[in-house]
Amino acid sequence: MSPSVPTEPLPRGRHRLSRETVVSSQRTRLLRGMAEAVAERGYVHTSVAQVLRRAHVSRETFYEHFSGKEDCFLAAYDAGVVSLQRGMRAEYESTADIDPVERFRHALGAYLEALADDPAFARTCLVEIYAVGPEALGRRDALRGGFVDLIATALGARDEDRFACEALVAAVSALVTERVAAGRADELPALRDPLVDVARRMVPRR
Repeated sequence: MSPSVPTEPLPRGRHRLSRETVVSSQRTRLLRGMAEAVAERGYVHTSVAQVLRRAHVSRETFYEHFSGKEDCFLAAYDAGVVSLQRGMRAEYESTADIDPVERFRHALGAYLEALADDPAFARTCLVEIYAVGPEALGRRDALRGGFVDLIATALGARDEDRFACEALVAAVSALVTERVAAGRADELPALRDPLVDVARRMVPRR
């Protein structure tokens, strides 16, 4: 979720790492530990202790970063979403001079590849978030709205085409979530071309 920060346990005893590096490493390992534990056991059956074992940090350190399990989960979700959106936007912005449907193809491909490369986050983001509570679902809904905006912009859709973009995002979400829930995240990249074809049919091109 943050490749520039070490995710391996830090060396024991004295070291020359800065306090900022230590704190960033602890937080990153806790976020990764949460995503992996939830992906394996489900949110309801994941305990803070199980996250600590994966992250190799103390309980005291955990509560220096988070108020509890839900707070850590939401932070892991947010960090993953930021990384996901950054990748999609980079693909979108790097293809400014090509056909709108091809821009959509690039952004969608980045999304599907990122989820396929990180099945633990994919399950956390798409499946287990339903078990967390109203705040988590509110964030999911906000994320979906952001994807609708991005796709509408990528396809050059007008205001009257927004419902078609919403339907397209719902279709993408349903198809992706189904495969992730079944443990078939590796199949996600193969959805790109069929979904691009659907986009071409659903959203009128100007």
